[in-house]
Amino acid sequence: MQDIHIIDRVSEEHLWDQVLNRHAGADFLYAVTTMGVFCRPACPSPRPLRKNVRFFQSPSEAEAAGFRACKRCDPKGERARIAQAVVRDASDFIESSEEIPPLDTLAKRSGYSRFHFLRMFRDHTGLTPRGYAEAVRARRLHDALADGGRVVDAVAEAGFGSESRVYEKTATLLGMTPGAARRGGVGEHIRTAFADCPFGRLLVGATEKGVCFIGFAEPEEALMGDLRRRFPKATIATDDAGLAATVRAVVDFLREPKQALDLPLDLRGTAFQQRVWRTLCSIPVGETRTYAQLAEMAGNPRAIRAVARSCATNPVSLAVPCHRVIGSDGGLTGYRWGVPRKKALLEQERALATAVGG
Repeated sequence: MQDIHIIDRVSEEHLWDQVLNRHAGADFLYAVTTMGVFCRPACPSPRPLRKNVRFFQSPSEAEAAGFRACKRCDPKGERARIAQAVVRDASDFIESSEEIPPLDTLAKRSGYSRFHFLRMFRDHTGLTPRGYAEAVRARRLHDALADGGRVVDAVAEAGFGSESRVYEKTATLLGMTPGAARRGGVGEHIRTAFADCPFGRLLVGATEKGVCFIGFAEPEEALMGDLRRRFPKATIATDDAGLAATVRAVVDFLREPKQALDLPLDLRGTAFQQRVWRTLCSIPVGETRTYAQLAEMAGNPRAIRAVARSCATNPVSLAVPCHRVIGSDGGLTGYRWGVPRKKALLEQERALATAVGG
């Protein structure tokens, strides 16, 4: 029987290679005649024999040929849509609750078992329900402090039992002391320096703890605007002389990235973001990792989306090398400073690594 789908038979061996390699970005489906199911190329099921495989362009074509959707890889996305709705409802419930809802309450609300709900929530958010609720409270605290209210009132409004608990978790919750958050950066002094680099203008910002911002390839006003959005009330002053060595290190890295850019850093983010950023720093010069690999390295293999968001919010590009993360299909995906620059950085690093290794 001839397949009803329209796929050039000359290309079928190429499609089969993508099935064998579990190509996550492939835009076709394959069906297994002996099983009666159709799957995505990235399906984790054991690979079938080539003679038992047929290729289709869409779920409707595969179903018209008599195949049913695989329950493991969910090629029609039905289970994924249900899971997204469940997680969205749970997230909204957490957001509207004054206290952290117990896991059993959330699971019962979802209609799933405790274990199934926990796994579903973690897969879609990169956090446990409690971790998500803690992040919500941290955001409430940050917003209340940014409004200028007293710390004790902001702590109460955010749902924390006492100020001591907030101060114990300062780095995890805010990345700064509650007083500094309340003042919107008032009292903090950030030194800055501009320079020319291979990609245009470069801006480095640093606090007394270390470098808090590295941006490049944009006009000076855009780079400075990005920095000011992160520290809206901080005192920002030019210090070309004081940051000369730091700027020189960044420029030298851009010109010849032989080794990691080792600088003292002042990174402010959630515990999860901090973990992802630390993991990024472990990727060797000249090598890349996929978002899935990075999630596994960070200790949460299913938190791929959350890992991608952490990469996107990285404030110190180059020092925390998010340009070394690529899509599962090898694509460069997005990059805060432009995909062409990401490509140039990776090509330069690979060339230098090859030269050194050779």
